[in-house]
Amino acid sequence: MLNAFIFNQSFTLETGRILPGFHLAYTTYGKLNKTCDNAVWVFHALTANSDPAEWWPGLVGEKCLFNADDYFIVCVNMPGSCYGSFGPLDTNPQTGMPYYHHFPFFTTRDMIRAYQHLKNYLGISKIQIGLGGSMGGQQLLEWAVEEPDLFQTIVPIATNAEHSPWGIAFNASQRFCIEQDKTWQEQHEMAGMSGMKTARSIALLSYRNYHTYSLSQYGTTTATKDLSIEDQIFNAETYQHYQGEKLAKRFNAFSYYFLSKAMDAHNIGRGRSGIVAALKKIRANTLVISISSDILFPPEEGRLLADHIPQATFHLIDSLYGHDGFLLEFEQLGTLINDFLTPKVQKHKKVTL
Repeated sequence: MLNAFIFNQSFTLETGRILPGFHLAYTTYGKLNKTCDNAVWVFHALTANSDPAEWWPGLVGEKCLFNADDYFIVCVNMPGSCYGSFGPLDTNPQTGMPYYHHFPFFTTRDMIRAYQHLKNYLGISKIQIGLGGSMGGQQLLEWAVEEPDLFQTIVPIATNAEHSPWGIAFNASQRFCIEQDKTWQEQHEMAGMSGMKTARSIALLSYRNYHTYSLSQYGTTTATKDLSIEDQIFNAETYQHYQGEKLAKRFNAFSYYFLSKAMDAHNIGRGRSGIVAALKKIRANTLVISISSDILFPPEEGRLLADHIPQATFHLIDSLYGHDGFLLEFEQLGTLINDFLTPKVQKHKKVTL
């Protein structure tokens, strides 16, 4: 069920900017039990929405590992996104016009501090399981550090404690594409759209890898295979074009721009005596999962998490899909998570019966 949460009190961002309030779009499945401790909080990645059954159908939904019969599942659309939460296309009360380029800068830490108010509103006293991949995993780690006693178990997937120079370079290059779009400085919701399409093409190179493209995008399109070499169009080229067009049908350049900057600023050690000290604050049972072929969030970033979180286990998934494996390898993920949770799940079921 899609819901809206409105917070009408002042809210201070890490930058020091004070907002008069904010709103969040969130989806729930199931019901909170009498002891308010059967919650599963799912964190989505960069361009997803608050419905994990839509983009994680093998993990969340009816007859899945995380289902409404056993859990109260919550997923919030990130501030800055375009799926119902406070974002760049919302009206700035000071001007009466959409924020556009002047949208307040939310860090991943700001995001989870906004979620804290929703958690209290929902009456959740303990989150049994928190899980998220990529930017979703970054938010999960922030919250597990911020409130060490909140989560019983966390599952950060294909993510990191601090966004790497490599990841920042990819994001910056994508923003350069948007900035070079001649429409970017215009004041309307379609501004920068062409640049965002190109940006998405760059992003796909980091989400997949050499072997993924070799297997799925080899050769030329059927329509041009009989043409001269000069006129042929390659499958890899049409795929890049398709991905840009596909995103443009559901997203806007402002959200893409600001969310990528939020990812770049991710650093759980900021103001907490460094990354290692921050990771040591996490008290939740932790399953860290990385993907063997992930070039954007490589396995060493997952191992760093597991090495310093006190109760952590590390698993590496073998996949050809690169970083996108965290969305596509749901069978492997489900098996790993289920095996890790089994004793806790059985205990939970006895209590609720």
